Order: sequence, then C-alpha cells, then structure tokens
Amino acid sequence: MSQPTNSPPAFSWDAWYASVGGRQISIDEVDAILSEIREYQYPKFDGEVNKIKVEVDSPEQISLMIKKKAFDLGADEVGVALIEPSDVYEGRSIHEKFAIVVAKKMLWRAFQESPSKESAIECLKVYFTLGEVVIQLAEFIRSLGYPCKVEHPIGDSDILHIPLALKAGFGELGRHGSIIHPKMGPLFRLGSVITNLPLSIDHPIDAGIAAFCDICKACRIYCPAIAIPDERSPEAGKDHLGNDRYVVDTGRCFPYFAKHKYCSICLPVCVYNHKEWAKDFEGHQTKLFPELHMEIPPDPVDPDVDKHWYPKLKR
Repeated sequence: MSQPTNSPPAFSWDAWYASVGGRQISIDEVDAILSEIREYQYPKFDGEVNKIKVEVDSPEQISLMIKKKAFDLGADEVGVALIEPSDVYEGRSIHEKFAIVVAKKMLWRAFQESPSKESAIECLKVYFTLGEVVIQLAEFIRSLGYPCKVEHPIGDSDILHIPLALKAGFGELGRHGSIIHPKMGPLFRLGSVITNLPLSIDHPIDAGIAAFCDICKACRIYCPAIAIPDERSPEAGKDHLGNDRYVVDTGRCFPYFAKHKYCSICLPVCVYNHKEWAKDFEGHQTKLFPELHMEIPPDPVDPDVDKHWYPKLKR
C-alpha cells in the first residue's frame, strides 16, 4: 500500500527528547517495564503461520470469533477497520488490508494525582498487558493459517492507531487529541494486529461526544502547558464525522510531558460521562476529580525534524 505525501510522519521520540535536553524523568518502575517490553515482547512479534489455512465462509463469523478471542485475552474493547493510505505513517508501506484494533483501560485509581509516579507506572503497565493481548491475538490468527503483524501500543508502529480506532467505532476524538470512549472515557490505550484475514469491518459512531467537547473546555483549562486549543483547526482536515479536528500544540505539550512525569492531566480531568468511567468497581476509595500538580511550563520547542502539522497556540 503506497503512502500519500499528506500523511503524518512517525513521531520521532529520540529527536524530540533531544530537542528539550533529553528525557528528564527517572522512574525505576517505568524503566523496568520499558525494558521488559523491548526484551521480552518485541522478539515475540513474529511467529510461524499454520500451513493449513482455515477457510472463511463468513467474514462476519470470523470477525466475531476474533473479537471473542481478544476479549478472552483481556481486551476491554475490540473492533475492525479497513486500512486506508492515510492510516499509514509517512515513509512506511504495508500489505495488510484490515486492522484489528484493541483497547485496554487504565485504572482511575492510579490517576488520583496527576501527573504522578503512579499514573506513569499505570500507563506502562497497560502498554505491557495490551502488548500481551495483541501478541497472543496474532498467534491465534497465525494458527488459523493467516499471516499478520503486531502493531504494539508502544514502539515503532507502521499504522496510526487513533484513526483506525475511530473507524472501528471506539468513540470520538476529544479536544485533547485522544479518543473518548462512551463507556471508558479517555483513560485507555490502543494496540492493533494487521492482517489480510477476510473480516467484516465496524463503523464510526456518533455518540454526541464531539458536540460535548465543543462546549466543555476542562482539558484546555487545566492543561499546564497551554497546549490545547479553544477552536478546531480547519488546516488539520476532518475527523471521521466530518468535523474540523482539534489539534494540540505539540511544541508546547512535549517539553512539559518530557519533564513532568509524562504529563497526562488532560485525560483524568475529562468530564464526559465521568461518574461512569471514573468508578472503581473493585471498591477502592477514589475521588471524582484528581489532585493536579501544575508547574510553570518550559519554553515551547519546535525541533527541526519531520513532524505532523500543529498550531502554535498563543505564541
């Protein structure tokens, strides 16, 4: 599949960290999980494909089977989307037609303070457990006789998880640039398996979330980096519902993110359906609004690297 010139490049983590003086956070538990992902999970991305191929009479039935398997493996949401050129990072090429998008929610109890060591660790824990889900789901698909490729939630991905998840019906794009799910809110992470196994695709939903975001400005108000916009950006193109996109000022966001425990304030302050997704169903005592640690933001940084377009807000 060829890549159009208007697709965004993959995010250059090393270049962006270098532009702000390096990663200025040291959390031993986070570093340990990152090492485990790289050393334990990355080698498991590939595997043998069963030489006996299961014949697919019904893409709908095989899709249901794949989704059930994903849920059995621990997924909190799963959907199927057709991969289009705009879903592939600039400079990459893939040959798979379908993305099986998988989500795993993060625990609200870990975001009682934000940013915090606990919220950073929770994010990495979910990256690892979600990685296990997509790795095992890929193994299952190969056992059916079909090649596939793991697109891990953290690492060097070929595809853009968020546009595919929107097409798979996971929710709508929030003002903060993350998907808001009707039941999980914004506190979840995404991974994918891409394949040519014939599948029935899901479709975008309109749950009124985008309209809600147009009124609510909680994430913008509480963003310590002043990186979240008041208005949508026509220059950024349309979302899956035809709305102009909200685009975060990465040059403001990333320097703060790199310095303050991988800041995630915009997610736990989201109030969409908050009393539902912020419940702790295991009985832990939690608050409805996090304790925020908002520091004076560093100066914006716009490194001279290939990067997606973003607005320069209030600067």
